[in-house]
Amino acid sequence: MKDLFYDWGGLNVWLFHAINDVRADWLDQFMLLGTQLGEHTSFSPMLCLLMLAALIAVPRAFAGLPGEAEKITHLWLGVIAVFAIGYAVDGLVLGWLKPYLDFSRPAMVFGQANIHVVGELKLRNSFPSGHSTYAMLVCASLWPLGRWWRAGGAFFLVWVGVSRISVGAHFPADVIGGFTISLAIVLVVRWITGALIEFSAAARSDLHHLR
Repeated sequence: MKDLFYDWGGLNVWLFHAINDVRADWLDQFMLLGTQLGEHTSFSPMLCLLMLAALIAVPRAFAGLPGEAEKITHLWLGVIAVFAIGYAVDGLVLGWLKPYLDFSRPAMVFGQANIHVVGELKLRNSFPSGHSTYAMLVCASLWPLGRWWRAGGAFFLVWVGVSRISVGAHFPADVIGGFTISLAIVLVVRWITGALIEFSAAARSDLHHLR
């Protein structure tokens, strides 16, 4: 199973070297920045950014059509809820899955001298990439907000994902696995939160009619 779904018949290793072997000082710094921005510690600043954006977007929506205001409010409420809840679920999944699988990182597989490592050296708990799960959480959470948020999220996703390979921390399969797991989490959380928002809106409408 590992040979099929992780090694990809040797393609996983080939892709790792194809990306990790490309070297330049400016590229190393750019990729290291992508890795730093993909740390889970950026969750709080990102959440604050989303809340500030919501505080700007929602009052502006109320200045327009009444129906549009409710739609925008539900949109932002859903995005913030998905991002916050998804982050918590993501942490629980990674906290169990990474040590349970305990896959070796590239530096342990090939030896540190045979690959290019930028930044912190890590040897174990390679699958899935935690940075990649967070990058997908950001991208997928922002997706409903429109094309500019989507473009920024997609760029962040690719930047962080490629950076984890470029700095020698992960194999491509770790990155793809992180993307897939986080996307599944976001979709489930979005479905649940969307159902709760619709239920709350319906209950409020029924109460309004009773009055």
